[in-house]
Amino acid sequence: MTYASMFQQIAQINDHLFLCGASARKPDRLQQLGVTDIINCTIEIPNMKVPGIDCDQIHIDDVPHARLYAYFDRCADKIHQVKKRGGKTLVHCVAGVSRSASLIIAYLMKYQRMRLRDAYYHVRQRRQCIRPNVGFWKQLIEYEKKVFGQASVKMIQSPIGWIPDVYKDEAKNMVPLPGRGTAWRYQ
Repeated sequence: MTYASMFQQIAQINDHLFLCGASARKPDRLQQLGVTDIINCTIEIPNMKVPGIDCDQIHIDDVPHARLYAYFDRCADKIHQVKKRGGKTLVHCVAGVSRSASLIIAYLMKYQRMRLRDAYYHVRQRRQCIRPNVGFWKQLIEYEKKVFGQASVKMIQSPIGWIPDVYKDEAKNMVPLPGRGTAWRYQ
């Protein structure tokens, strides 16, 4: 699968939870997967109007200082309630890389009792392009401390600034983009 085609895919995280970017949302595909609820965590993308699918929107920007933590419990509880009634939830942002992945990781910690490191690798195995921004990582680490009492991921210094230790190997070949804050590129 090419990196570009990955953005058109809907990743199945488990039997009741899916992750994608906005461009992958196709009504026939959602109905085929049995999606009953959508969590749209964007400012930019309006909710879909699909009969039989309930859509909630979390207005959050994909920037490190955005307070995504405030939505971790709310979204995790929603996904859990949908599962309890036999439904399936799709969580999406614009690209299916940062905001939506972070919310799913928080759900996996709270309700599947996965440690942050394990939840990240679980989601990444199903959608290789995920990359929560550094600010969301800091919030996920704090959330893991709340849920488990300690963190399994730590922030470390790298050539491109502070990163979660799970990004350490990738960061060896990256440089920061001048004037772009937390944007990086491979050298």
